[in-house]
Amino acid sequence: MRILKIQTLRGPNYWSIRRHKLIVMRLDLETLAEMPSNEIPGFYEGLVEALPSLEGHYCSPGCRGGFLMRVKEGTMMGHIVEHVALELQELAGMHVGFGRTRETATPGIFQVVLEYLNEEAGRYAGRAAVRLCQSIVDRGRYPKAELDQDILDLKDLYRESSLGPSTEAIVKEAEKRGIPWVQLSARFLIQMGYGVNQKRMQATMTNNTGILGVELACDKEATKRILAAAGAPVPRGTVINFLDDLEEAIEYVGGYPIVIKPSDGNHGRGITIDIRTWDEAEAGYEAARLISRSIIIERYYVGRDHRVLVVDGKVVAVAERVPAHVVGNGRSTIGDLIEETNQDPNRGDGHDKILTKIELDRNSYQLLERQGYTINSVPPKGVICYLRATANLSTGGSAIDRTDEIHPENVWLAQRIVKIIGLDIAGLDIVTTDISRPLREMDAVVVEVNAAPGFRMHVAPSIGTPRNVAGAVMDMLFPNEHSGLIPILSVTGTNGKTTTTRLLAHIYKQTGKVVGYTTTDGTYIGEYLVESGDNTGPQSAHVILEDPTVEVAVLETARGGILRSGLGFENANVGVVLNVAADHLGIGDIDTIDQLANLKSVVAEAVFPDGYAVLNADDHRVAAMAERTKANIAYFTMNPDSELVRKHVQKGGVAAVYENGYLSIVKGDWTHRIERAENIPLTMGGRAPFMIANALAASLAAFVQNVTIEEIRAGLKTFRASVSQTPGRMNLFNLGKYHALVDYAHNPASYEALGSFVRNWTTGERIGVIGGPGDRRDEDFVTLGKLSANIFDHIIVKEDDDTRGRSRGSAAELITQGITEVNPNSRYESILDETAAINKALDMAPDNSLVVILPESVNRAIKLIKLRGLVTEEVQPQNTSTTIVDSQNGVTSSVINTLL
Repeated sequence: MRILKIQTLRGPNYWSIRRHKLIVMRLDLETLAEMPSNEIPGFYEGLVEALPSLEGHYCSPGCRGGFLMRVKEGTMMGHIVEHVALELQELAGMHVGFGRTRETATPGIFQVVLEYLNEEAGRYAGRAAVRLCQSIVDRGRYPKAELDQDILDLKDLYRESSLGPSTEAIVKEAEKRGIPWVQLSARFLIQMGYGVNQKRMQATMTNNTGILGVELACDKEATKRILAAAGAPVPRGTVINFLDDLEEAIEYVGGYPIVIKPSDGNHGRGITIDIRTWDEAEAGYEAARLISRSIIIERYYVGRDHRVLVVDGKVVAVAERVPAHVVGNGRSTIGDLIEETNQDPNRGDGHDKILTKIELDRNSYQLLERQGYTINSVPPKGVICYLRATANLSTGGSAIDRTDEIHPENVWLAQRIVKIIGLDIAGLDIVTTDISRPLREMDAVVVEVNAAPGFRMHVAPSIGTPRNVAGAVMDMLFPNEHSGLIPILSVTGTNGKTTTTRLLAHIYKQTGKVVGYTTTDGTYIGEYLVESGDNTGPQSAHVILEDPTVEVAVLETARGGILRSGLGFENANVGVVLNVAADHLGIGDIDTIDQLANLKSVVAEAVFPDGYAVLNADDHRVAAMAERTKANIAYFTMNPDSELVRKHVQKGGVAAVYENGYLSIVKGDWTHRIERAENIPLTMGGRAPFMIANALAASLAAFVQNVTIEEIRAGLKTFRASVSQTPGRMNLFNLGKYHALVDYAHNPASYEALGSFVRNWTTGERIGVIGGPGDRRDEDFVTLGKLSANIFDHIIVKEDDDTRGRSRGSAAELITQGITEVNPNSRYESILDETAAINKALDMAPDNSLVVILPESVNRAIKLIKLRGLVTEEVQPQNTSTTIVDSQNGVTSSVINTLL
């Protein structure tokens, strides 16, 4: 077997709307293509020996052991690889269950789809599954050592990608509330929500966390001075920078026992407590010095360690932290008891699990000695042997929930202290023998105030009730059940996506909101270009959704991005599907128009249930998508007599209809006429039906988002098919004696749409400079030739600079084949270089002719036209003639009263 390609999907996709995290592996079975599993000697036995846990896979029989039944009876290797990859992840602690396997149009090549939690682990599991299955085919077994290594590697990958228990709790709460989140590319930042409504977190610090509060909390001595001045109970202490000052500092705090800790440490690092001798004090000083230059010397207070968590000014959880310890059984040594304790499945390395494995350090051995033990001692049954003086969970400690026990005065004090320090989220460390009584009665103290406190002890205490502290954080960041979302309008289709996206964004700008939008020519925010390029995939969508100034997102969504990575968002408020026609077929294992329709329907299916799927009623494949989405449906149609739309409206639905020369919104028994098509510049005086359809779709998408008719009308009347607003989309130039039209038509459907306009040019000859992307099917090029023969009087066939793997000249030959099949006497010539072809057409254009250029590079084509001298760009007028001068290039853009 051979893996041809591995892709990682991260959003709603062709395989699943709900399961976003999928690996798609294109697998060539090679010699196994015609060999089901029951025909491979010893394969079933070898697979069961390697992975007996596959017994738990139900598969299509729907019962335990169902998958292994399929293997025994005979199934294809791609299907087996899918299940093995899922099981390897399960054995590494990643609970996944979704998978699909489908043979492609190429015999023997399969698409194997499997769910993942960590994408690196998912890709590894796919490769390991192929290795495992191939090994069993070749040798009848997969060595246990190799399997163990695979699982260990998967565990390492999963652990390395872990968010940490606090962040994990927060993002799970966000998911529960329907708030999307994404991990940003720097400093472990997490963004929740989109655009202007987003919030950011780093661990348990938020974008509302004040830098002054954090700096103060990190300076433990400064914190203590501020709190002491406010009358809060804090330990008596001082700060030193040199060992020579240690003895005096001990006297100042009242003598032994003392605590020595670094001034700016965390997680208990460098802290030594209950110091009773000079030797211990020197050792404690050196340990703290490794963490900080300034060392805090404090009086040691006897009591239990408590963490009080305050969020948004309120105490939300209290936990007693118990230092790492073992309990004697009268038989085992302390070393054995530690090893036994660390076998607890709830204990892991670092923050992997709810508890951390116990590890000993210098302080541990000193503490054992003070208790009269060594690592080899056997403590009596029931006797607690402490291994750490500090109670941090990160050093093996445990937690007992005390939220319901804290005294009201202590609640008041904690909330007051956090307000004094100036934090929105803080953890107070309090030492007291009884948290249920006021601190002032117990000679208790507030030891520290921590910015970015850990949540693990509250979310998963060893004893007591887990507390939903992440819920309190979400309530603070997103009050009143706010979702953190912004309106997302996604536009897809075979043709018209860019024009419709730009028009929809322009309409939305009439509301005064900041609109971010992505198109095939760039990513824009407001009036400004962020990044040029074909930006119609999820990465560009993220640029918009992660920008804190964007109030509305309008996203052109192309097939390539959906195939490669899935959608760049979880749900949209509006999903527009314009049309589905033959284009890009044979690429990415999308071989038929029906498969292409299924792919594009992802946009409609990913709409919120209370959102709208805006569908073309005149395209039966698009109209059928209404059955696949849970969203409301809104249709647009060029046919005022559409039976589908009539029934839809009678049921209370909404539609956009082209009727009696008007673009209208129809709902129930009323009709809102937006504007006559002839007054909308984009429609070229009402002579470009495909542009009218695009305008209907954009108007309807805006209307269902409560944009007013007046705002829609204003947007339609000020949006033009010009280089500035729709580059490469019906850009018409007046060169004096003749005209040139630049359009990015590149597939049969767009050629047909363009032809409906060009055929109306009756004042002179129609010259076409035509071609198509090199990765299209042979029959697609032939079709382009046939269509061109029925549109143009003279044809110049050119090729793109990037032939996309096709041999130079072959595309042109196929196009000319199509031309001659329609009319052997057609006037045509082949000039493969695009620049030369354009110049030839412009040079030969007779008076009153129209030169139609369908370029690979729109910018290059427009530049060649403008080099011809004074050129006017023509767009449909409203009622008057206006002239606009582009001061940068001296070219005049003239708005004229009539186009044809």
